[in-house]
Amino acid sequence: MGLLEEKFEDNIIVASFDKILSWARSTSPWFFQFGLACCAIELMATGASRHDLSRIGMIPRSSPRQADVMIVAGTVTMKMALRIKKLYEQMADPKYVISMGSCATSGGPYWQYGYHVLKGVDIVVPVDVYVPGCPPRPESLIEGLIKLQEKILNERPLTKKAA
Repeated sequence: MGLLEEKFEDNIIVASFDKILSWARSTSPWFFQFGLACCAIELMATGASRHDLSRIGMIPRSSPRQADVMIVAGTVTMKMALRIKKLYEQMADPKYVISMGSCATSGGPYWQYGYHVLKGVDIVVPVDVYVPGCPPRPESLIEGLIKLQEKILNERPLTKKAA
């Protein structure tokens, strides 16, 4: 009939609201940067112009109340574990955690020689994706973030069974 109807007649999407909501959440996660050691430099390099996390929809946030994803990068000490847990609890649901590097994942080379190093951040907060390496390259972190996006894409938030 009119020009407007001809323009939009082929732009119809038929999908469940669960899939559309999961797609929207997976393509725009905001991450809370929690750099503790040398892995934080690789985290900063991943956000810089060469690798540019905004290309895959990742936006850095400085407040845990505005973030969906917490990236723990570096050695977690017992003292910092309490702060990580507190910041994780301040994040709104749904929230995800990425453990970046061998120190955040398993304590790295430091846990056997010091009582103060946590043997993995998963003792304090639930981890969704582990990124291996010491320190992991920016490409590894990007692969971990893409795996997290795939995990979010497969979730069904509205048809979740109540436990």
